[in-house]
Amino acid sequence: MKKYLIGAGGWAYFRVPGVHPLRAYSMAFDFVEVNSTYYRIPDLELVRSWRRIVPEEFEFSVRCHRSVPSKLRTGPNELVFRRFEKIIEICRILGTDLLHVLFQRDNKPTRELADTLRNFLSSVDAKGIRLILEFRGQAAKFDREFLKLMEDWNMVHCVDLSKGETPAFQTDVLYSRLFGKGEHNIYQPTDEELKEIDKLASEGDHDKVMLCFHFVKMYKDAIRFKIYKQTGSFPMVTSSTGLDSLAEILKEDARFPASKGQLQSSQGWKLIDLTRDKRIRASELLRLLPEKRYGCVEEVINELQKRLKGKNSVLF
Repeated sequence: MKKYLIGAGGWAYFRVPGVHPLRAYSMAFDFVEVNSTYYRIPDLELVRSWRRIVPEEFEFSVRCHRSVPSKLRTGPNELVFRRFEKIIEICRILGTDLLHVLFQRDNKPTRELADTLRNFLSSVDAKGIRLILEFRGQAAKFDREFLKLMEDWNMVHCVDLSKGETPAFQTDVLYSRLFGKGEHNIYQPTDEELKEIDKLASEGDHDKVMLCFHFVKMYKDAIRFKIYKQTGSFPMVTSSTGLDSLAEILKEDARFPASKGQLQSSQGWKLIDLTRDKRIRASELLRLLPEKRYGCVEEVINELQKRLKGKNSVLF
């Protein structure tokens, strides 16, 4: 039976009054991707405190500092080697053997990069840490020599299941960072899209599946998915239905005055509860608005009430 771990990219915004964010986060999720290490190397005593405040069974993955993969092509210097050693020590303290390494668009999985990465790894002591490789904007196919390198060093290919990506080769771990089909991570997956992610994750002979949510509402979406896995049903995304649900999400951060186009652009990606069992994108209602500027949420809702009069049987 697969081990399913559901989490998100960091805990800083998971707020519960009176409780440390990581401690509160660990009560809701199975693992976390330490995202901050991509930007700076934290003090090791701080890292030890992270391990102490979470349950023993809670798992971490760690992101490699961005300077390491960016310097591989030009030749790593002493600073890069020190940073990599520090990152490995962070993995050891947190009790994880998984280190995520992001290669930007100008680095493709070629024979040349395989040679460079092999030479680098032969010069350091990774202490048994496995690399999870992600290629941003991946278009080129994996060179055969690069695949051999990954297999020789027991690496994992990181993919985005929300975009239909699949690993270049089979491993015991499936690691997916979920960003969605919008611009950057501005996206909220529908129930149907989460079911498709679950279907893709369940395929193959992976012993462990790690799904790391990075959507704008990553905590809420990860919880929705976890509840679905536990119960077979999705929870509501708001506390109300229909136009009341739309009003609820508009009140989060919609800025007025705003045109129809501005509302569709800034709010249309969000989900609302059309009924208790059916969720749709806010854009499906916002597109019904007349072309004009709106001064507040109430004005938007009043206009839609007029537009939907007599059409409730279709939409609701």
